[in-house]
Amino acid sequence: MTTTPYRWVLPGTPSLGVVAPRAGAGAGPAGSAVPPDEAARRAVAGVLAELSSGDHRGVVVDSPPGAGKSTLVVRAAGELARAGEPLIVVAQTNEQVDDLIDRLAQAEPDLPIGRLSANDYTASERVRHYSTVRVAAKVADLGGSSVIIGTAAKWAMVPEGRWPWAIVDEAYQMRSDALLRVAGRFDRALFVGDPGQLDPFSTVETERWVGLTWDPMQSAVAALLRHNPELPVHRLPVSWRLPASAAPVVAEAFYPFTGFSAGTTEAQRSLSFTTAGLGGGPVDEALELAASTGWALYELPARHTLRTDAEAAAACARLALRLLERGAVAVSERDPAGRPVTADRIAIGAAHRDQVAAIRSQLGPAGAGITVDTANRLQGREYDVTIVLHPLSGRRDATAFHLEAGRLCVLTSRHRHACVVVARAGIAELLDAHPSTEPVHLNVPVKFPDGWEANQAMLARLAAHRTTAR
Repeated sequence: MTTTPYRWVLPGTPSLGVVAPRAGAGAGPAGSAVPPDEAARRAVAGVLAELSSGDHRGVVVDSPPGAGKSTLVVRAAGELARAGEPLIVVAQTNEQVDDLIDRLAQAEPDLPIGRLSANDYTASERVRHYSTVRVAAKVADLGGSSVIIGTAAKWAMVPEGRWPWAIVDEAYQMRSDALLRVAGRFDRALFVGDPGQLDPFSTVETERWVGLTWDPMQSAVAALLRHNPELPVHRLPVSWRLPASAAPVVAEAFYPFTGFSAGTTEAQRSLSFTTAGLGGGPVDEALELAASTGWALYELPARHTLRTDAEAAAACARLALRLLERGAVAVSERDPAGRPVTADRIAIGAAHRDQVAAIRSQLGPAGAGITVDTANRLQGREYDVTIVLHPLSGRRDATAFHLEAGRLCVLTSRHRHACVVVARAGIAELLDAHPSTEPVHLNVPVKFPDGWEANQAMLARLAAHRTTAR
């Protein structure tokens, strides 16, 4: 494999280097006659062929939820390293870094791997377990490593060194200014991410930069393609996480122009209970509906509430605890004989940390082990069953934060079997009363779908799976 030196074109840099014609690629659309495993194989083969061709400075891969982003990153890193191409991997969080190290060390047991870390980092068991992994705070101390993996924030502090290749994981969640700080460290790169999930965020006001080519709040991929429009964009067409009941719903609401299909059939996955629901009322009705159809909307009476709606928090906790009480069993292609849905396989998602705290307090000791977190922290994780507190539940207004399509996308795409959405009645009326009033800025590409449209699409689908709390 031959590496050609390139100069990245980013905001404020002149356009130099080889320019290749844009070549989008990927497998056929959802509903194609190509079997899912074959469609996925072709898509991955196309990406790897693009990397080995040497025709482009970079390759972008769009991936829906559960389509195998990490698997692709690990495979690409292994192939590049075996071909003698030293490379770095840029992830967004320490959790992602440790997960990639664990996966890569299992897939390539003889590959020397470097873990670039902060001075106060304590290696997790997933990292300490492998003798081929070395941990250090300086690149110079990781000499001999074929692959060096670290967070974008850590790579931004590296003052010197250049590598032929980089792989940027979760590239759509990386801010463009973070990419600018590390772009000088590599010649060519593979960017892998999910365009339908949460955009980069900031704790400071950023309106002054909106519409400018150097707007730091653009995602790394948006800035990259804006200044390098000739780069090829591939698409992974199959979700191996979402069941057949969820893939078309999530695709329609959040990926209307690309779509994807489920990698499994309805017959391959099922959710059942070992005990009957006696006296559970609407809670049992919602759980049984979710088990049989993959979805349930547990609807509370219409009411404007505080953000930490105690009744909604209690409903989320009650649903999760009842799921454990009834001994849910999940059958899948991984466990054809069935596996109990234990607490660690259940997640409750909400929009705000105070809502998360309220739900945790409602769970009590009986809910130990159940994951309760915000959409930002649930991103990239996977469970058998998820319970979602709808971001617009009980609100008087529909703000940009609560309408963000990526937030609802993350919350409703973490499950392998079923998702129960808890919400107060009246969200559809709230959306109708508060149409999008966000200002339109020059030079800012319109993002589809917008949050208003995505929320309406999800509500329309959930309407057929409604259980009313009494």
